[in-house]
Amino acid sequence: MVSKSYSNLLDMTSGDGFDFRQPFKSLPRVVTSPGIISDPDWDTISDGDSVGSTSSTERKIIVANFLPLNCTRDETGKLSFSLDHDALLMQLKDGFSNETDAVYVGSLKVQVDPSEQDQVAQKLLREYRCIPTFLPSDLQQQFYHGFCKQQLWPLFHYMLPICLDKGELFDRNLFQAYVRANKLFADKVMETINTDDDCVWVHDYHLMLLPTFLRKRLHRIKIGFFLHSPFPSSEIYRTLPVRDEILKSLLNADLIGFQTFDYARHFLSCCSRLLGLHYESKRGYIGIEYFGRTVSLKILSVGVHVGRLESVLKLPATISKVQEIEQSYKGKILMLGVDDMDIFKGISLKLLGLELLLDRNPKLREKVVLVQIINPARSTGKDVQEAITEAVSVAERINTKYGSSSYKPVVLIDHRIPFYEKIAFYAAADCCIVNAVRDGMNLVPYEYTVCRQGNEEIDKLRCLDKDTHHTSTLIVSEFVGCSPSLSGAFRVNPWSVDDVADALCRATDLTESEKRLRHEKHYRYVSTHDVAYWARSFAQDLERACKDHYSRRCWAIGFGLNFRVIALSPGFRKLSLEHFVSSYNKASRRAIFLDYDGTLVAQSSINKAPSEELISILNTLCNDPKNVVFIVSGRGRDSLDEWFSPCEKLGVAAEHGYFIRWSKEAAWESSYSSPQQEWKHIAEPIMQVYTETTDGSSIESKENALVWHYLDADHDFGSFQAKELQDHLERVLSNEPVVVKCGHYIVEVKPQGVSKGRAVNKLIHTLVNNGKAPDFLMCVGNDRSDEDMFECINGMTSNDVLSPTVPEVFACSVGQKPSKAKYYVDDTSEVIRLLRNVTRISSQREDVNASHVRVTFRDVLDYVD
Repeated sequence: MVSKSYSNLLDMTSGDGFDFRQPFKSLPRVVTSPGIISDPDWDTISDGDSVGSTSSTERKIIVANFLPLNCTRDETGKLSFSLDHDALLMQLKDGFSNETDAVYVGSLKVQVDPSEQDQVAQKLLREYRCIPTFLPSDLQQQFYHGFCKQQLWPLFHYMLPICLDKGELFDRNLFQAYVRANKLFADKVMETINTDDDCVWVHDYHLMLLPTFLRKRLHRIKIGFFLHSPFPSSEIYRTLPVRDEILKSLLNADLIGFQTFDYARHFLSCCSRLLGLHYESKRGYIGIEYFGRTVSLKILSVGVHVGRLESVLKLPATISKVQEIEQSYKGKILMLGVDDMDIFKGISLKLLGLELLLDRNPKLREKVVLVQIINPARSTGKDVQEAITEAVSVAERINTKYGSSSYKPVVLIDHRIPFYEKIAFYAAADCCIVNAVRDGMNLVPYEYTVCRQGNEEIDKLRCLDKDTHHTSTLIVSEFVGCSPSLSGAFRVNPWSVDDVADALCRATDLTESEKRLRHEKHYRYVSTHDVAYWARSFAQDLERACKDHYSRRCWAIGFGLNFRVIALSPGFRKLSLEHFVSSYNKASRRAIFLDYDGTLVAQSSINKAPSEELISILNTLCNDPKNVVFIVSGRGRDSLDEWFSPCEKLGVAAEHGYFIRWSKEAAWESSYSSPQQEWKHIAEPIMQVYTETTDGSSIESKENALVWHYLDADHDFGSFQAKELQDHLERVLSNEPVVVKCGHYIVEVKPQGVSKGRAVNKLIHTLVNNGKAPDFLMCVGNDRSDEDMFECINGMTSNDVLSPTVPEVFACSVGQKPSKAKYYVDDTSEVIRLLRNVTRISSQREDVNASHVRVTFRDVLDYVD
């Protein structure tokens, strides 16, 4: 179904592809049909202005909202550009090898007249390896200042539009602008990309739909995404009306990066609760299973460019400014705050903490100075203006209350200052405080730590010898991404003014040795986990996440933002009805094994009893003398006996094959010795405890098994309790003749050796021993227990158990997921349609001959409809 969130998303399925008129591009490896495709041998043609690369050059396409360029326009209107060496996107190149060709795709911070766009684009590509995405001004306003800054940014920082005057309600028109802008970025990437060997690294929340647009055009493209902002908890994120579309688009990436484990944990919780996806950690890597693909998660905070900071610190202007600052605040404890002006940086809360510090500690008056550098706001709005007004008001109050003609406790620098001046303040400050109420990362503490390490010139000005140990003191909010990595900092709750004031007081009382130890610990981490380390680690993990791209078959399904690629092993393919019906029609002896829950009746169905249609289908199949049909289920024999009482000739294997009955009139039999039931008296009370403490769970008692169900429980809590219950039961039942198994929302305790695979093995051997070896085997199931059946059937055919008969085998999984089966169908309704169609063959007279092939094709048409 096409998503309502974007009315023009049908163009996503219109076959948008490469523009082959581009002379510099080689033909890309686009998957147009299921199968394994090999690398092309064509040479890449390139010219001087192209973004093509030779086969020996590794290429990475870095995509962000803005290009790492400084853009200015002079009085005549002429544009000039220069690289922004302080931009993170420019600095991350240091993590790539010298052979890597880095190409940037993004928009400019200035509007370019359409008549100049071609000329500007050629200049930027030729001189800076940058490819601009030109967004119309109205689209830029709706996309960036509208949806990104009014919808996503506040939500990701835990701000909900509870009141109309405190936030913006969701506007679908702004989301449509967000989709259109992402589509334009995708178009530029497709003009840039050479083959799907190129890596595309997408940055931040502005472009969260980009993975879907790219994956739609190149199924095996290598896509990494890194979120620089926080990712909110599921309770916050689920309020977003387009929550599913954004999650599904992110999952079209191969690797998703987060600053901290908290952000990754929130993302996993959203995928689990909203999309029902499962994730696990394998060998240290977290992966989400998504339609046969494993989407990897990367948890590593961004670093700073230590070399860049050190080079600026060596500038004569910087050294002179350090000397000036230290002279101005001689004899004072200089505290520093550097923040963007927005409502989440907690500037006013920081000032209130200082006010409380001075109120409680008169001895610190005339001694402590807080220099607060306020970077210009990145967005405009009523909230920003209120934050500026509030900060200025509090600062003036503190200065009036505790200041004098020669002393100002608070110095506000609310205008843009050169970067070297900021570095100088870092180097001179005794303490740095970051008090944001919510921030994705915040590199200020890292920059401060590097600058406090100083250099020989600054040490000489301070009359220090080269063996002198450097010091620094950090106060960091608990709610910023860098906090976990700075274990030597004072961590504070920014909402607690008392907490902030106490941390400021403790910072003033630190001994030199304590400052030195804290600084050394932080500097050791910051210097080894710099921006190059971050970029290199992300690139390596992206290559690892994509290593299986060409060993799997790919299918593209879904419309609009529900588009996704299904990746399966080469031998696993959708069941072809023509082939199935043809084999069924030719067979003289057929054995059909069908799971029940999730195969013949939907897992989500409230009424689990079989429908009249299903009873009719099974009776038709059973009445065909060529067929032996069995229901192989984990359910107890009483319920199966009751439900399938109208099916006289239907075989039933209950409780995973513990009990077997060949027909309604036959007696139940079991090849297992009756085990002692004492274990039930141990397991059932334990299950009862977990049932009482897990709302929505229940216990199913079978004759020889106990099952704990948690399908209706909270997803995360139910899964957590299931793992705990499994561990608990395995410990207390370790000496009992039973096994504890986890299945699809169940934990089951059953006798050892009981499985559907053993049941099917016994049934087939019985047929062979009676001279009725089947030449057609069909087995359909949907969960882990059914994998035993698939393994059994595959093993029988490979070991010549059925020789001289060579049966046609149809081991079929319900749902496209990794399986030991060779075929799959989409869902239970498709299983019913499949069985309904083959019953037409079984209902024909036994002397049906080849002239009745018309039935097969009519069935096929009916099946497709």
